[in-house]
Amino acid sequence: MIELRSLGKKYNTSDKEIVALEDISLTIRDGEIYGIIGLSGAGKSTLVRCINLLERPTSGQVLIDGKDILSLGRKDLLKLRQSVGMIFQGFNLLEQRSVLQNVTFPLEVAGVDRTEAQKRAVELLELVGLSDRTGSYPSQLSGGQKQRVAIARALATKPRYLLCDEATSALDPNTTRSILELLEQINRTMGVTIVIITHEMKVIDQICDRVAVLDHSRIAEEGKVSDVFTNPRSPIARELILPGNRSGSMEHGGRRVRLTFRAETSQQPVISQMVLDCGCPVNILYADMKELDSEMYGQMLLELPPSERDAEKVISWLKNSPLEWQEEVQPCFPKCS
Repeated sequence: MIELRSLGKKYNTSDKEIVALEDISLTIRDGEIYGIIGLSGAGKSTLVRCINLLERPTSGQVLIDGKDILSLGRKDLLKLRQSVGMIFQGFNLLEQRSVLQNVTFPLEVAGVDRTEAQKRAVELLELVGLSDRTGSYPSQLSGGQKQRVAIARALATKPRYLLCDEATSALDPNTTRSILELLEQINRTMGVTIVIITHEMKVIDQICDRVAVLDHSRIAEEGKVSDVFTNPRSPIARELILPGNRSGSMEHGGRRVRLTFRAETSQQPVISQMVLDCGCPVNILYADMKELDSEMYGQMLLELPPSERDAEKVISWLKNSPLEWQEEVQPCFPKCS
């Protein structure tokens, strides 16, 4: 289990102090896939690099299996890092080494016998679907293949934890899907706890069990993916889940409501019924449907009629309906002053 307690990270420049992380507390349970999401500059990459002390926090604690790793000496820290693998957005492969040699590299550093190291590397390359590319070099591989080599390398020392820092952001959608499926397989078959840093909600949707939403160096909210998706409490979570919030329709200034459809209401024609009952139209700004925990969930963002009387009709109808909804009150996004 990984525990972060009141974690903070500051950088000092020549003229000011920059707060990268502030009062971060969360628990990542053994065997789960945990997502950390936020916009660029929220502190995601700094946070994941603090977990294995590639970045050293300026305050708080990092506990792995109950041990505060900030108190470890260099030798013990190097040993601990063998149990915490990491993959990066830029792959970070050694260009002058073959695929096989890239995977054996961490084993060489750990002092593993060469024959044993090569045997382990061959097994891992078969796992990631690259058993036929052992003699190739990184320049001969596609982006997806490079990331598969990076995953095999991260697994070489048999880690209990795998940290993924924007591991799919440089990949096309199909390759992203295949890499996420591979990570899910690794989690399921090898029991590796996985932490995924991303700015894409679709990555969280696909494989994560729980998620923490970062905003301006702090945790805005945290919980099960299905709960955060169906009931986002913070403005940043609503922005990430409902990209329609940024649509040009916002400039119309009309009142807006967000509807949440769970399994029991996802198949009902509720918008048609609402329009018929109220006798006035609504503007659908955004709609999406996803499968979470084997059930269908949906989100819809509506702009109410410009007439205040008609808008109140819709609000009254919603109050008497079984739908989950809330009115979006003067949201403020990064472009706001």
